[in-house]
Amino acid sequence: MSNEKTKILLVEDDTNLGFLLLEFLESNGFYVKLYRDGISGYKGFEGSEFNFCILDVMLPKLDGFSLAQKIRETNKTIPIIFLTARSMKEDKIRGFKIGIDDYITKPFDEDELLLRIESILNRVSPEVTVENKLIYSLGKFRFDVNNQELRYEKESKRLTSKESKILTILAKNKNNIVPREQILQEVWGETNYFVGRSLDVFISKIRTYLKREESIKIETIPTVGVILNINE
Repeated sequence: MSNEKTKILLVEDDTNLGFLLLEFLESNGFYVKLYRDGISGYKGFEGSEFNFCILDVMLPKLDGFSLAQKIRETNKTIPIIFLTARSMKEDKIRGFKIGIDDYITKPFDEDELLLRIESILNRVSPEVTVENKLIYSLGKFRFDVNNQELRYEKESKRLTSKESKILTILAKNKNNIVPREQILQEVWGETNYFVGRSLDVFISKIRTYLKREESIKIETIPTVGVILNINE
């Protein structure tokens, strides 16, 4: 993703839900354009460049399935999430055959939607830039680098400067070994024995912060480096 805001096309005919989602997503740094029906939504898509689509299934004038199909004919890679009050298996299969990325059934928690968006963006690009903020999705965790904030669902923890720097290096290179010397040099500017011991302490703390997420494991490989393993 670029350093611009992530631009979301939101097509939802429920006035109250549409405005709630618009305000929620904008408060989390996204640029959002709201449309009330499938035809205006597609015209909006054609007239601007979006990075993400959130589409209601039961739309007037042009339903969500048809709208997603038309969007896919124009752009085969843009992420699409369906919002629907229906949870029929046939609808889900039809949506995934069109090529949508996720499906969320109403009513839903706004934080769940946010995590699903960030998870998809993370798959598209490991580094997700929202309003010039670098954010990583680590399993169910959301790591806001600029604010040194590690968030899990509705809980958040402010990291120290060194904790944040170390986790940033590991997240940037997730599932790959990062040499100890690289971490020491980038965080402390030196590689002696004493800062090496400090690194071990900080790694232990970060492990503790992430332990509730079973898909995440920080592995220390003696004399070699550290790897942040995320089983997605």
